Amino acid sequence: MARCWPGLVARGAWGKWSSGLAGPARPQLRAGSSSRAAGEGAHLLYSREHYALRASLRKIIDKEINPFVDKWEEEGQFPAHKVFKTLGKAGFLGVNKPTEYGGMGLDFSYNIAVAEELGNIHCGGVPMAIGVQTDMATPALTRFGSDELKRQFLVPTIAGEVVACLGVSEPGAGSDVASIKTTAVRKGDDYVINGGKMWITSGCQADWMCLLANSSEGPPHQNKSLICLPMNLPGISIAKKIDKMGMRSSDTAQIFFEDVRVPSKYLIGEEGMGFTYQMLQFQEERLWAVANVLAPMENVIQQTIDYTRQRKIYNQPVLHNQTVHFRLAELATEVELVRSLLYQAVALYIRGNDVTKFASMAKLKAGRLARDLSDNCLQFWGGMGFTNEVLVSRLYRDSRLLSIGAGADEVMLSIICKYMETLPQKK
Repeated sequence: MARCWPGLVARGAWGKWSSGLAGPARPQLRAGSSSRAAGEGAHLLYSREHYALRASLRKIIDKEINPFVDKWEEEGQFPAHKVFKTLGKAGFLGVNKPTEYGGMGLDFSYNIAVAEELGNIHCGGVPMAIGVQTDMATPALTRFGSDELKRQFLVPTIAGEVVACLGVSEPGAGSDVASIKTTAVRKGDDYVINGGKMWITSGCQADWMCLLANSSEGPPHQNKSLICLPMNLPGISIAKKIDKMGMRSSDTAQIFFEDVRVPSKYLIGEEGMGFTYQMLQFQEERLWAVANVLAPMENVIQQTIDYTRQRKIYNQPVLHNQTVHFRLAELATEVELVRSLLYQAVALYIRGNDVTKFASMAKLKAGRLARDLSDNCLQFWGGMGFTNEVLVSRLYRDSRLLSIGAGADEVMLSIICKYMETLPQKK
């Protein structure tokens, strides 16, 4: 059953990939600040409906998530099924998914609004796991999966009844997706899967995986397929829960497959198209990640202003040192520049344009800025910044992943160079 907040109107059925996301509402392109304080009518991309969605989500964050984040960070895992059930019941796991599968049927700009609001969660791990559920493991299934497959896997995922994960990275193939070694060999009516996956977000709790595997011996960009893989099948083993530097409330697993048999009808779309589907899926993941880091950066800047205003050194507030308030002004400016690039990419994307270059640019800049900003602000906190008692140290640890996951900075640079026609040709 589709869910709509007051003032939100479902936009109709899902369109083809080439035509962009379904039924986009035309953004109100007006000049003005992108912050909520600027007023709903002044936003470049968001309407009143976007703000209504964010306000409803913020209530859940404040009541159901933030009070428990510190506990989850200490335990190294949050209760994904419980949190996702709450979010699914409220409609937040299927904002741009088709109404016939339980989604709201809205355009991708609403996903970005949700991603921004999720940035107000007091850690990076929980939002990341939510993003996997909504914008990393399910876009290809939504666009290319059969109706039967979507009813079996997408419907309960949107409802928050199951936890999904994405199985792409391997110990020897992270950003270099074409080099994965996991195989899915067709035998009768099944695929037999062998290999392993690494750095799998929600891997310890997931009920199913969107798996990328080699399904033939052909060229590396044409021999891969995406398969919906139930995680309770014989032959699947969770080798270990990975101990990470940051994103501690999100469980991350190494997983092995040994002669795992899965029905061939669980194939997403066409066999051999998996690499292409995954590259398309990456675009939404990268845009989502950029949106999600904006609020943490803004919040840390404001908290740093508040702290340095009351913290004194040599009989004056730390903030009164020109090097401090000038640097904070520069960082705030850079956050707004990243936001502008993101909104431009999203506005083009919902109109059906290829935004690979802009998505890569935004992710590259957001990742580097998050590292620079958290490092600079932590320095202004002095000794307190080196403790686990303040959010700036958590952002310092969590944000480091943004320059690694979903394509490392160096991969983003290569993509940008390809579009600029400056990337040397392989001989």
